[in-house]
Amino acid sequence: MISAFILPASHPPMRVNIRSRSIGPVVASGAIVALLKIQRRMDPTLVFTVSGRLDVENVGELCHLIDAEPAGVVVVLDLTDLVLADQDAVRYLRDYETGGRIVLRNCPAYIRAWMAAEENH
Repeated sequence: MISAFILPASHPPMRVNIRSRSIGPVVASGAIVALLKIQRRMDPTLVFTVSGRLDVENVGELCHLIDAEPAGVVVVLDLTDLVLADQDAVRYLRDYETGGRIVLRNCPAYIRAWMAAEENH
């Protein structure tokens, strides 16, 4: 595991463990690449900017951060810098969005298509 920092707007940094794996040519060098970065800011609503890869191994960390916010607070997830999401992560995003807990901003088209396909099953 790699420790990463969640960068809040007005709170001290929180330490979060993020699982990482070596990928592609990085495998030969033995380097470890962080897969997910989450930044917290007020804009004027609460926004989590999600960067990197969101998958079954780290989506729980994102859900934990969302659930740590007070009840009734809607969290905006800005996915501009999201590189990749797997099916499990998309299910969590869909469930949180349909439950009114999050609003997705700059959501990639493939995620919206995947969400729509999941609803039809």
